Amino acid sequence: MSPLGPYSRPGEKDDFSLNAYASVKLQTDRRCFLLKKSDFHFELPKELIAQTPTPERDASRLLVLDKARNETYHTTFSNIVEYIKPGDCLIINDTKVIPARLLGKSAKTGANVEIFLLKQLKDDIWETLVKPGKRLKQGDSAVFGDILTARAESVTEDGKRVVRFFYQGIFEAILDKLGEMPLPPYIKRKLEDKSRYQTVYAKNAGSVAAPTAGFHFTRKILDDIRQKGANIAEITLHVGLGTFRPVKTENIFDHHMHEEWYEISRLNADIINGRSGRAIAVGTTSCRAIESAADELGRVRPGVGTTDIFIYPGYEFKITDGLTTNFHLPESTLIMLVSAFAGRENALSAYEDAIKRRYRFFSFGDAMLIL
Repeated sequence: MSPLGPYSRPGEKDDFSLNAYASVKLQTDRRCFLLKKSDFHFELPKELIAQTPTPERDASRLLVLDKARNETYHTTFSNIVEYIKPGDCLIINDTKVIPARLLGKSAKTGANVEIFLLKQLKDDIWETLVKPGKRLKQGDSAVFGDILTARAESVTEDGKRVVRFFYQGIFEAILDKLGEMPLPPYIKRKLEDKSRYQTVYAKNAGSVAAPTAGFHFTRKILDDIRQKGANIAEITLHVGLGTFRPVKTENIFDHHMHEEWYEISRLNADIINGRSGRAIAVGTTSCRAIESAADELGRVRPGVGTTDIFIYPGYEFKITDGLTTNFHLPESTLIMLVSAFAGRENALSAYEDAIKRRYRFFSFGDAMLIL
């Protein structure tokens, strides 16, 4: 795979494509009219939004929710190995976040221009967001120092810019030098260590947002999980901004997810399918990938695909037996997925408990394990 993701191989076609959004509709259309965005609302004090990561990755707090007993336990993430059993399979998303935010100048006027990389279409052509858009109309260029130039080739119907980059050298190295990590807007503090917006196992570049549930894992925890007799499977789902797009419609079924690219190798599909214990997804991205790749028999199909799966209460999980995840925004598609897996009442009750106990929320916050 190209170091910058799936869109750099001209002419490549998916091994399979799945309109997962439609498949969820077939399973839940009898209940969707009952689900409103406000059903997933909760009040979150602003001071609980984590602005910085914990000094050590595994020092975050961990809320464990036992679905069957409807009981919660409170511990630290370093103790997560205690809840993993021999034969279990932990499924991690090895995507790597690219420094997608570029700050430059208009070649015409010298005014400030920000280009946010969304996805690589082919070679040096990217789909981007530009701020302010009026400073980079079709045919206009922006410069970034003296080593990178971006020219707007076209403007899409929704206002995105298709940009061609010109440079000398290796684009990935230039991006590492000039680009900034695309932190979520609710994080107001500058991130001093870029590596803390990556998982320790990140290797396949292509995401513009991090699979944050993986932030808490250290190499020692992963080694301890293996030594306990559990397996670890690696999948790749490149996280796009669409995953975090707010739900604006009161009827949640009117919300449509943007497509995201994923890949599951045959080796890792075999690891997941051959497990004797539970499939525990690390994060909503891993969960969405394996559920999108599931066949009618409840097995993961290897291959390359795109998914726009939208999981909310009523969805029947085909692969996922456990889920570790961070604490998410009210009324977001992510809290809807957690509610689908844990049960809406269970999930919101656990969130209420977390708020009372002053857990830290969102990307750099604490973690939750649902079994």
